[in-house]
Amino acid sequence: MTLNTKGTNVTTSDDLTVGKLLLAEYDRVKEEQKTRIGFRDNLLYVTLAAMVTVLIGAAQTRQPALLLALPAATSVLGWTYLANDQKISAIGRYVRTDLGSRLATLTGEQESPFRWESAHRGDSRRKQRKIIQCAVDLITFIAVPIASLATFWVYGAESSLSVIISILEALAVTILAVQIIQYADIAE
Repeated sequence: MTLNTKGTNVTTSDDLTVGKLLLAEYDRVKEEQKTRIGFRDNLLYVTLAAMVTVLIGAAQTRQPALLLALPAATSVLGWTYLANDQKISAIGRYVRTDLGSRLATLTGEQESPFRWESAHRGDSRRKQRKIIQCAVDLITFIAVPIASLATFWVYGAESSLSVIISILEALAVTILAVQIIQYADIAE
């Protein structure tokens, strides 16, 4: 590494190697994964806060139509949660299957230097944890909104517009449920 006339570092061709590039890529994707994990986990708290807010509002005002805000909010938050969770898994899969194998080939090793990316997946209770996490996701993003829709249908389905909105929300929640189950990563 040398300094240019402005005093900043300049990489020379001697300093730039494929191995360094791969390690730099590893650092960047792991940083992205870490950021996405934090964001995804905070979405659960935001979802719980939205649920409590809507439920208290509907109870205090005795307006069942307010319950229609819950499936809308949880569908958006659930989809964002799922998209981030999928990217987190995709980053791990990329490090395990692509980046690690390229670095192993470069160094002449038989195994990826990123063994933790695979080792933690070999835990005997991983499948159980993934099933429980899928159940938590389904309760949070699906069961509670469906319960609010059912309550609305029983106590507040007064206008045809609100009924149509509730049916569309039920469809959105159902699509989200299917996606949560498909992306649960239980078998892997």
